[in-house]
Amino acid sequence: MLDTRPLLLKSDFPLIKRTTLETLQVNLGYKCNLSCTHCHVNAGPNRTEQMSLETVNVVLQYLNNHAVKTIDLTGGAPELNPNFKYLVEAARATGMEVIDRCNLTILGEPGMEDLAMFMAGKGVTVTASLPCYSEQNVERQRGKNVYWESITALKKLNDLGYGTEPDKQLNLVFNPDGINLPPDQAGLEKDYKSELKSRHDIVFNKLYTITNMPISRFGGMLLAKKLYHRYMNTLRDNYCEENLDTVMCRSLLSIDYQGYVYDCDFNQMLKLPLVTKGKPRTHISELLEQNLENNPIITGEHCFGCTAGQGSSCGGSLGV
Repeated sequence: MLDTRPLLLKSDFPLIKRTTLETLQVNLGYKCNLSCTHCHVNAGPNRTEQMSLETVNVVLQYLNNHAVKTIDLTGGAPELNPNFKYLVEAARATGMEVIDRCNLTILGEPGMEDLAMFMAGKGVTVTASLPCYSEQNVERQRGKNVYWESITALKKLNDLGYGTEPDKQLNLVFNPDGINLPPDQAGLEKDYKSELKSRHDIVFNKLYTITNMPISRFGGMLLAKKLYHRYMNTLRDNYCEENLDTVMCRSLLSIDYQGYVYDCDFNQMLKLPLVTKGKPRTHISELLEQNLENNPIITGEHCFGCTAGQGSSCGGSLGV
């Protein structure tokens, strides 16, 4: 696969620093049952990397030592990690929010039949990828039959109270199909809610629009189709300085499956670790007693993706 990393490292993106930590985003592994075209993690069925129980316990120790509001579980498909339920139970026992970045189809995989009920019982927030409300667009990005498997999963979640009960939040994620920026989040959310309700009687809480990042699988596609420079020009041309105040990396830490620390999930994929005390990379076990407020954030050309237009983060548009 063609790699955009060498093109992204040198940048004139403005210097930004960390503020108060609110979210710990933990990548439990790169194994996934899907291989989506927009995936910046390059996850798939053949990936074997998984976070060990030992590292999971260090993550829990970090959570006990710091006033983190939310743990955000990602992958791959985070649910495929054998320690997923253990981590969820321990984190929820502290009262913090637990977000599961779910691809929906995982809820129908063999051996996962009780997963939705488990998450409902623990009050886990489900943030689920559904790149469109129409079958054709979803299957172009994510593969054959994924749309109807996703609809089945959403109906299961609705039956368990997701989308209607306050402690069972169900949020959907939109990624553009191609090299466009996401449309207005509020307007698209109205369309999603109307279409999913009328077509399938499905309800959900919020829609998050996320800009595709020019890295990993999506970045390789841009290079292969000679669209990289065109896409980067789009991101730069739509740069909005006001978004610097609320980019997610200022209040989030990203942890890879081995326990190493990054300013964000995108830096993790680009192998740009958080820098402390001049060390080339830092393990979460070294930060158990350390406050990272005001620590400089490692940036690159990809950061224009988070600051373009309405802004983009794991929580959707920065302007909402």
